[in-house]
Amino acid sequence: MVGFIDDQRGKHGVEPICRVLPIAPSTYYDHLAKRADPARLSDRTRRDAALRPEIERVFEENWRVYGVRKVWRQLDREGFDVARCTVARLMKDMGIQGIIRGKPHKTTIPDKKASCPLDKVNRQFRVPAPNMLWVSDFTYVATWRGFVYVAFVIDA
Repeated sequence: MVGFIDDQRGKHGVEPICRVLPIAPSTYYDHLAKRADPARLSDRTRRDAALRPEIERVFEENWRVYGVRKVWRQLDREGFDVARCTVARLMKDMGIQGIIRGKPHKTTIPDKKASCPLDKVNRQFRVPAPNMLWVSDFTYVATWRGFVYVAFVIDA
């Protein structure tokens, strides 16, 4: 949103744009101030900025196979005092993850071009009498022998 306001502020001004968008003008100006002076950033943001290259380095040095736990332990061995959940959050934000053992289970392959089925009852599940509306769903459950598919059909 800040980029959009930067692009359009010459034509319309900041306050009119902020009135239309769900953002206060003070928030926009605060972002500008933080962009100009990084010392105004929060401690967490500055710490995250310092940790990101270290996480990337550990991940790359280990052939891009380390997951959160191993990256966290390696950073701890190197003297970084960082929580495991912080490493997990930053790795997720950076779009990196370790190698997953075993075969990943893919239960469905969605067809992006197919249209979604219509909601034929318009989310109205209250009916005046039995046997007027039946609803169903199906899911899968992991068991020791593999996945089991379960279907439910009930009278609304």
